Amino acid sequence: MRVLSSLKSAKQRQADCQIVRRRGRVYVICKSNPRLKAVQGGPGRKRKG
Repeated sequence: MRVLSSLKSAKQRQADCQIVRRRGRVYVICKSNPRLKAVQGGPGRKRKG
C-alpha cells in the first residue's frame, strides 16, 4: 500500500478504483488490481490506558 499526498491521481489509474473514508483516513481500493491500493491520512489515534 502506498502513502500518497494526493489521491486524485491514484483514483484516475483505473476505472475500478474506489475512494473510501475509514477512521479519518482516505483509502483507494482496487479489487481488480490490488497493487493500486493507496492511503492518505494523518497520524493514528492515541489509545487510552
